[in-house]
Amino acid sequence: MESAQDKYIREHSSPQSEALAWIEKQTYIRTNYPRMLSGAVQGRLLTILVELCQARRVLEIGTFTGYSALCLAYGLPEGGLVDTLEINDELEDLIREGWERSGLSGRIKLHLGNAIDTLESFAAEGRSYDLIYMDANKREYCEYYRLIIEMMHPGSILLVDDVMLGGKVYAEKPSVDKQTQGLLAFNDMVAADERVECVMLPIRDGLSVIRRK
Repeated sequence: MESAQDKYIREHSSPQSEALAWIEKQTYIRTNYPRMLSGAVQGRLLTILVELCQARRVLEIGTFTGYSALCLAYGLPEGGLVDTLEINDELEDLIREGWERSGLSGRIKLHLGNAIDTLESFAAEGRSYDLIYMDANKREYCEYYRLIIEMMHPGSILLVDDVMLGGKVYAEKPSVDKQTQGLLAFNDMVAADERVECVMLPIRDGLSVIRRK
């Protein structure tokens, strides 16, 4: 249930597009975990950050039903591209229909399969990205980071979702489940990495903004 604070924030943020509203509705109708959707407020933040960074090459790790990828694409200039990764091929029809409704499907390229395998192939190709958004398997965040840090140039931005995991990471006795342990290791890894600077924001389940120096 939406809190009074979240309702106020949503009502005083720019509204989502018709295509995003359609993806949101279909996500609730056709998937079992609609809470995984970024939502209108965080989605608008993604768009604005792409615009502020003047990013042309964007990478997304974990698109779910395509909502966040479209938010990233809205911020791109003409000729910009989002490469987005998703392991669940059963969502492909929903993803592509939502993008087609936006008229921006040409700005997004979907890569289905295991994220680590895809990232390894991207790294081998020498790809470089201006902005990366990571919202996938929390158990593998450290491995993703090791691969994508080499695809970031000075000034590149990495946005990482769910870094607080509902407060589990800062509980007096953190949970021993693999997702929580993965995030604890990842957050410590970033904090200790002198190649980057980071700020963690209390948006939804936590959003880290990481900049390569």
